[in-house]
Amino acid sequence: MSGTASTRSAGGAGSLGSAIRETAAEIAELVRGAAGTDGPVPGSQWTVGEAAAHLALANQLMAELAAGHERSYGDGTPQSLAAANEDALAAFGERGAEPLAAMIVAQAEAFLDAVERNPEQGTVITPMGPMGQAELGSYLLTHMLGHGWDLARALGRPHMIDRARVELAMPFMLAAMGRAVDEAAIATLSARYEIRLWGGSRFGATFARGAVTVTEEPPARPDCVILTEPVDFLLMALGRRGPWGSMARGHVVTWGRKPWLAPRFPALFTAP
Repeated sequence: MSGTASTRSAGGAGSLGSAIRETAAEIAELVRGAAGTDGPVPGSQWTVGEAAAHLALANQLMAELAAGHERSYGDGTPQSLAAANEDALAAFGERGAEPLAAMIVAQAEAFLDAVERNPEQGTVITPMGPMGQAELGSYLLTHMLGHGWDLARALGRPHMIDRARVELAMPFMLAAMGRAVDEAAIATLSARYEIRLWGGSRFGATFARGAVTVTEEPPARPDCVILTEPVDFLLMALGRRGPWGSMARGHVVTWGRKPWLAPRFPALFTAP
């Protein structure tokens, strides 16, 4: 992996490129270790083989985008992305563990190679809107982490999400959050949130009756401050975990003038 700014973050070994490579390898190990790929994925209509096939195809899509190829894949809404996923799976019949594991790794490497070959490439159009290279890499990592969590649960194995990888997912999260709002849920809401991750990122989300603004800097006078353990934050943001269990475990702490707004925050978004 080269030292391009688009695939590096502060911390050297914790770089985005390294995280992409390592996460792909860990997911491939999960898939290869499965007794079979026909078992169900909890909370999903997919089997292990279908989830792995989706990851392989998504990594290929990201690699092609990084290489400068235009690819149409839904319009960013959960419904359109779900339909595009099903169409892609229907057209791709591979469900074998070894071929899919190899493809997940190979396409992650293809993405990193494309970034290295095109370090100055500007904005590309992704399924979640326009993004630069750093955001696109963060998107790839975030997507793998979400489905890697699903596969780990399905196979009874440890997952690969940790604090460092959640931090590397944040550029995508901030870029995509405004496109993932539940319009009905925010239609009458006026609120200013400050979100803090334990020992890491903080950002703001301001809702003004149907509009949302997500900023790297929190609002000056937030109505509600939410301090969250990073892994719980990502799992809630990706629709894999609800707020109440995290709050009961002490992984979410809230304060401010309107702390009761905290449990509502995850429900303001629809995970793509």
